Amino acid sequence: MGRTYFAEEAVGQYLSDLSTKLKPYVTGLLIGQCSLQRDYVIWAVRTPPKEEQKEDGISPSKLASIDEEWITTHASQVAQMLPGGLLVLGVFIIATPELSKDSQNALRKLIFSVEKSLTKRRLWKPAEEEVSDRAALQICSATKKVICRTYDVQDPKSSAKPADWKYQSALSASWLALDCTVNVNIHIPLLATSPNHDLEKNTKTGLNRWSKQIEDSVFLINGQVKDDETELLEGQKKLRGNTQSSTQFSDVKVLTQLSQGSSPRSTATVQVCSASINLKGAVKCRAYIHNNKPKVKEAIQALKRDIINTLSDRCEILFEDLIINEGPHRKNFEREYHVLPQRLFVPVAGSSVMLSDYKFGDETAGEIQERFVEMLDQSVQAEDIHIGEEINTVNICPVSDNMDDTQQKQLTKGTLLLKLQQNMGVVIAAAVAVFASIFSFNYFSD
Repeated sequence: MGRTYFAEEAVGQYLSDLSTKLKPYVTGLLIGQCSLQRDYVIWAVRTPPKEEQKEDGISPSKLASIDEEWITTHASQVAQMLPGGLLVLGVFIIATPELSKDSQNALRKLIFSVEKSLTKRRLWKPAEEEVSDRAALQICSATKKVICRTYDVQDPKSSAKPADWKYQSALSASWLALDCTVNVNIHIPLLATSPNHDLEKNTKTGLNRWSKQIEDSVFLINGQVKDDETELLEGQKKLRGNTQSSTQFSDVKVLTQLSQGSSPRSTATVQVCSASINLKGAVKCRAYIHNNKPKVKEAIQALKRDIINTLSDRCEILFEDLIINEGPHRKNFEREYHVLPQRLFVPVAGSSVMLSDYKFGDETAGEIQERFVEMLDQSVQAEDIHIGEEINTVNICPVSDNMDDTQQKQLTKGTLLLKLQQNMGVVIAAAVAVFASIFSFNYFSD
């Protein structure tokens, strides 16, 4: 028996609209949540057109011209905009009858390409019992016939399996949300043998070690430690008969263990380091979980992954920004202070689940709105953009005692600017580098 996908009715309307507007074919992503019993599709997102397609207004006429790299890049960027518990569940293609015969082959290639791209970014490993099937949805633009199949992305030789595709109204209108703020203090030494201070690679290595600490942490849900196999809503009243968007929030505290491993003995390793990176601050994390008798372990797993993803994604976005603005081959490092992008949340009509994104301090609401249209094909109102991290004051500590006057003035100016941002949480990454001496990349909160 194949898997069953329950899709929001709005997804069906969106796909129907695409089939009438875009010919001869259009591809896109399916966004939702997996569970052992069933899968939920709450959004579908078309692949954005490339610049030349925007100018010409013409789409490629053959499936052989599908740009896998463009689609996988889009999938990676969309994944950064999803809160915990949500993922790219599969891909879809809407094609004319003439192209339908080759659609499944195209979908299969895309599913494995997208999954490979997303897996490279992850600092966590899937659980043994985790669902590894991904959906391939094919729709005929003329007849509207829907064919849904799945492929096991853990098996490169996987063949297609039939799956049911059903629509349901208010599918995610009352999903459950878990919120937490995690304090971060990560010190990452850079070996003297590391060429040109490979910041991105070393940061990822350090975050990988930190992610294991998050995996081993204790999670208090509304002040209680709950057994993994119990239902998340055990002892709570479930909302019934409410089709309006309403979220039941749970407050979560994360307790990180001070020591790792059960052995009291440890081995110290001495390494020659020419620099170091320090990440310090507080990050806002959120995960959503379906309301069909979810277990505690499902909810905690979703939140763990959001904690890991949000810090990793911010660092990735920052490094991409540095490369764009300063080039990929900097050699003589000076002291630098950078602000990691803030996290924001945006509500979507018909769902209690919010989309997520990140903004730098100088980005305007208009730029954020444009990104939502481009990446997620969603129009959002400026007043609905909620900055997730709220900090009243920002205290920036000196990295070293011998900081010169110019650097001190830069910090003071930065502090004043940050204090002017009311109701905006700021996670600061101060990247400090002295060639052949010390590189410190700090990120502070008050």
